[in-house]
Amino acid sequence: MKLIVTGGAGFIGSAFVAQALERGDDVIVLDKFTYAGHRENLDWIKDKSRLKIIAGDICDGALVPRLLREQQSDAIVNFAAESHVDNSISSPGIFIKTNIEGTYNLLETGQKYWSGLPGEKKGRFRFVQISTDEVYGSLGSTGKFSEESPVRPNSPYSASKAAGDHLVRAWHETYGFPAIVTNCSNNYGPRQFPEKLIPKTILDAIAGKKIGIYGDGKNVRDWVHVADHCAGVHLAVTRGKPGQTYCFGGNAERSNIETANKICEILDEVRPRKAGSYKEQITFIKDRPGHDRRYAIDDAKAVRELGFKRKYNFEKGIRATVEWYLESRAWIDSVTHKEKVSA
Repeated sequence: MKLIVTGGAGFIGSAFVAQALERGDDVIVLDKFTYAGHRENLDWIKDKSRLKIIAGDICDGALVPRLLREQQSDAIVNFAAESHVDNSISSPGIFIKTNIEGTYNLLETGQKYWSGLPGEKKGRFRFVQISTDEVYGSLGSTGKFSEESPVRPNSPYSASKAAGDHLVRAWHETYGFPAIVTNCSNNYGPRQFPEKLIPKTILDAIAGKKIGIYGDGKNVRDWVHVADHCAGVHLAVTRGKPGQTYCFGGNAERSNIETANKICEILDEVRPRKAGSYKEQITFIKDRPGHDRRYAIDDAKAVRELGFKRKYNFEKGIRATVEWYLESRAWIDSVTHKEKVSA
């Protein structure tokens, strides 16, 4: 396939790009290269002969149509998003710009390109919007989110993603545009920017810093390995039905304190401190506003209709993730240095 992957230099997008290239797809990465998008996330890919990287904004109304025409694309896969909840609380405007206006621009330009395609190519084209379980709000102690769950976002981030998802649905219903939405639970794995819980816990631990955990630490997340999530997205692109939503989860619910403790236990084993456990660095900090209590995904529809399967359980995946960060000092130094310079 010929793919345009927006946000393809980010954590999840770059993992998807690597899988696409391994399958033999041609890929144009369109990335704005903000603090969380890095060429280093793509540098490790050995064969880049079918990869083209473009620095640009999904809000650019001239750039996206040109790339579609040049690539004669079979799909747009939209990973581009502002995604850190804390940042959305302090600076919501950029989330509105990227996650809503950017999605609108992709839909408008994509729909015009698609409408002019010949029959077979038109029938094959897909637009896949990558979203989050956070659009569904917060769960109680039981139950899971599914494609039928009501949308109840509780942060500027999740509200902006929900708005983008609604636009995608509207473009399918109004114009027949072959669009699909995927909602995933919390991703983890290599090359995740160190603002998120798992990489931040690893790096703060080995740096001897306090490991900050919001509130009482009992907020629950369902963790899916990034490689499994990206395999699911590929299934949505190739097997998904336009107008449908597909949820991808990890079947790995853990409270934040459980996750932090597990990371500390692995570090105690593979890189022990001179004395005591890394758990001694854990400290509880003031909870953030609108902090959802629990997420969990029921991905039975994706399993049934797309053939979605997970390769990673949490025990295997988190150990491999900890070891990757311990072995990837150059990547860490490079991306965190860029963040400091841009700030």
